[in-house]
Amino acid sequence: MPTVKVLNMQGQDVGSVELSEAVFGAEVNVSAMHTVVRAILNAKRQGTQSAKTRTEVRGGGRKIYRQKGTGNARHHGRRAPQFTHGGMVFAVKPRSYRMSVPRKVRRLAMVSALTSKAVENEIIVLDKIELAEAKTKYVAQMLKAVNAAKKAMIVTADADTSVVRAGSNIEGVKVSHVGMLNVVDILGYTSFIVTKDAINKLEALYDDTVEAASEEVNG
Repeated sequence: MPTVKVLNMQGQDVGSVELSEAVFGAEVNVSAMHTVVRAILNAKRQGTQSAKTRTEVRGGGRKIYRQKGTGNARHHGRRAPQFTHGGMVFAVKPRSYRMSVPRKVRRLAMVSALTSKAVENEIIVLDKIELAEAKTKYVAQMLKAVNAAKKAMIVTADADTSVVRAGSNIEGVKVSHVGMLNVVDILGYTSFIVTKDAINKLEALYDDTVEAASEEVNG
């Protein structure tokens, strides 16, 4: 199992934590991550683009010249695609770019993204994040103390409005919680700063052995 040291908000070493092999030590599947990243980014596209075909362009009802005897090519109206101000041949229309991704592929992509962060030593585990006030300076001091990169992702176990407010003003920093975490966010930031509670929650969500054990207890 990968072992990572645990820091406090002042950057001091306060212990260590063993990460689940199934979540942070799995085989990285690049194909699954690519598929999920495409699906997430495609879902953000509006898909409202629209162009007109020759039947939708205004005007062009009159035949421009007689069918035979002019020596020119046969044409009907001025709104055919070969004319200036004519319609488009294959005009784009509003559409949805959403992709359907199987649950197992989404799960595999998340585990692969978390593993890649562990392999590259970009995970910073904190014992807890507690702010006296929702002030940006406290989060900035914390990031400096733990030697975080300019692009940092802060993940808490549950939604914490004070941490979100304090971290939202720092360029290159995003604050989220386990329930809103996705592959794009994990891969898009260099430092992955996560609390111990968030680690436990991630392992409970994506570790099959933990899930099976909880089912046995509940069953």
